[in-house]
Amino acid sequence: MTQTPSTKGHSAEERKAIDDKLSKRHIDLDPAGYFIIYLEREAGLICAEHYTNIINEKGLAVDPETGEVIACRGGNVRKPTTIFKGRTAKEICVKIFEETKPVPVSRLDHAAYLGREFMRAEYALATGEEYIQD
Repeated sequence: MTQTPSTKGHSAEERKAIDDKLSKRHIDLDPAGYFIIYLEREAGLICAEHYTNIINEKGLAVDPETGEVIACRGGNVRKPTTIFKGRTAKEICVKIFEETKPVPVSRLDHAAYLGREFMRAEYALATGEEYIQD
């Protein structure tokens, strides 16, 4: 059977399985901090709250003010150091990586992750689909 351009390559299910597997890999945390990404649908914006952290000797992110390990869910409510907003993935990336000094990202893998997440968020904003940060 000859494949047409629309059916060449991997199926949507295969691509999702690849992404799901890669989402479970170990990643080192960025000592420059982390981002919580969400949408403000009414305003048509992608938002990214930046939080500072320190990476301890065990590789865990800790609150620079308290020294407490930062929980992935629940835990103490922290205030972001900065909130970035943009109408597109490109606009928010320019704000974070080109207009902010010092850049609040110190690892290239973290920068690549943010770019992917902002594209997913933009797609969800455009289509009305739900956006949940990976």
